[in-house]
Amino acid sequence: MADLKDLFNQAFVESLAAVFERYDASFHRQRFLNHTYENDWAALAFKQRVRRLSSALHIGMDKPYDEALSILKKAAPHFQGLTGIVFPDYIEQYGLNHWEESIGALAELTVHSTSEFAVRPFLLMDPDRMLAQMKQWIKNNNEHIRRLASEGARPRLPWGQSIPLFKEDPSPLFPLLEPLLEDPSLYVRKSVANHLNDISKTHPECLIELVRQRHGHNRHTDWILRHASRTLLKQGNPDMLHLFGYPSSKNVSVRCLPVETNSIAIGGALHFSVELYASVDTKARIEYAIDYMKKSGRPSRKIFQLADTFLTGGQSKTYSRTQSFRNMTTRTHYVGEHTLTILVNGIAKGSFSFQVTN
Repeated sequence: MADLKDLFNQAFVESLAAVFERYDASFHRQRFLNHTYENDWAALAFKQRVRRLSSALHIGMDKPYDEALSILKKAAPHFQGLTGIVFPDYIEQYGLNHWEESIGALAELTVHSTSEFAVRPFLLMDPDRMLAQMKQWIKNNNEHIRRLASEGARPRLPWGQSIPLFKEDPSPLFPLLEPLLEDPSLYVRKSVANHLNDISKTHPECLIELVRQRHGHNRHTDWILRHASRTLLKQGNPDMLHLFGYPSSKNVSVRCLPVETNSIAIGGALHFSVELYASVDTKARIEYAIDYMKKSGRPSRKIFQLADTFLTGGQSKTYSRTQSFRNMTTRTHYVGEHTLTILVNGIAKGSFSFQVTN
C-alpha cells in the first residue's frame, strides 16, 4: 500500500510551482524548490510534507499575507482532494493574526479539499468566536462548509491538534451538532457521527442521553446515532445496548467453537467457526475479541464484528471467520499466547487460546 506522503511526489511539486507561476509573475520557483527539497525531504511524513510545502510557498511568493491569500485562492481549485490541504495549512501558519480574512478563506478552500486541521488553532485561540462562526457555517448550503463546522471542532480529530477544552466539557458542542442530526448529506452525517463518537470516549453519558432523546424519529438521525455509538457498543455498554434493542444474552450459548490449529505463524491466518444456540428469540450483536500480545508482553484487546442478527429460539446458527496475522502499518504482531473470545451483546460466551509464533 502506497504511503500517503507519496502524494507529494516530484510531479506534484512541479505542478504546484507551475500553477503559482501562472498566478504570481514574481514567484521565486527556485527558492520554493530549494526549501521544499532540503536534505530531510525523503524522511518527512505526510503532515510534515504539508507543512514544508506551505512554508516553501511562503518563501516562493514572498508577499504580504493579503496578497498571498489572493494567489492561494486562485491556485487552490487546481488541487482537489487531500493534496489541497497545503493551502489551508498556509493559513494555519501565517493567518492567525488576520482572523476575518483567514476564516473566510478557510471556508472557501475547504470546498476543494478540507480546512478541518487549519481551523483548530483558531478554535484554540478564541473558542467562543470560532464556535460562533461554526454555527453560521452549519446553515450554509454547501455540504463541505457544513462538514467543516463539525469536523473542525472534533475533540480528538486524527492528525489534528486535540481540543482539551472540549475533552473536558463537550457541552458547547451540542448546539453545533444537533442542527446537523438530520442533515441530508452523508458526508456531513459521517462527520457528526465521528464527532459524537469522540465525545463518547470521555463522556459516554452525553451520547447515551442524546440517543435516548433522538433515536427513532428520523432515519438520518438514527444512522448518525448508531454509527456514533460504535465504541460504546463494542465496549458492551449496557445502557447503549438496551437503547438499541439488544437484550441480555443469558439465553444464548456456544455449542461448538472449533479452530483449525492452536499455533499461527506471523504472516499466517487463524480460521475458526462458532455455533450459537438461542433458547428464546434474541436480537444479537455477535463479536469476537482477540487479546493480542504486545511488545511490552501485556495483552491488548481488539474487537471485531461477526454479525448483527436475530437468533430464533430453539435454533442454532454457525458463523465462520478468517483472521489475518500479517503485519500491517496499523498492527504489528508479536509471538506469545493470544486469546479469542466470542461476545454476544457484550457478554463473553466462550473462548480459546492459541500461540503466535515466528
